Amino acid sequence: MSTELDVAMLVLRVALGGMLMAHGVNKIAGSGGLDGTAGWFEALGLRPARLHARIAAFTEIGAGALLLLGLATPLASAAFIGLMLVATFTDHRGKGYFVFKGGWEYTALVAMVAVVPALTGPGRWSLDHVLGADAFGLIWAVAAVVVGVLATAGLMVTCYRPRSTIS
Repeated sequence: MSTELDVAMLVLRVALGGMLMAHGVNKIAGSGGLDGTAGWFEALGLRPARLHARIAAFTEIGAGALLLLGLATPLASAAFIGLMLVATFTDHRGKGYFVFKGGWEYTALVAMVAVVPALTGPGRWSLDHVLGADAFGLIWAVAAVVVGVLATAGLMVTCYRPRSTIS
């Protein structure tokens, strides 16, 4: 891997990992805290909402930290993909493409960009590199997508119960 690609992967990992960690911390320590997040998840149809608020917060913090550190990179990519797909199908669904109208533009972009570290590897400045983990490439990227999609499907089938808007 070239120095330029190592720097590019470091920038990508810091940006995505830091962003997702901040989202997770906000679910816990933001203005509404976990209770507010649970209320939001309840309104979205994720049941049981209190459990999902905690799972989402800690998954975001954990996946963000893994990607930031470049550790277990395909697993981090899969978690990002799953998180963003669940957000797409629950909070952004039916609102069009553009995020400024509540659409799925942001979540789709984050999920797509999260495939890159699983494909190229996290770079030399990562714990995966230090540990000699060569778990990256096309097979790992496809696996990350498949795991993210399957996790999303499992969650949606078992836990997504939106309230009917028909009176």
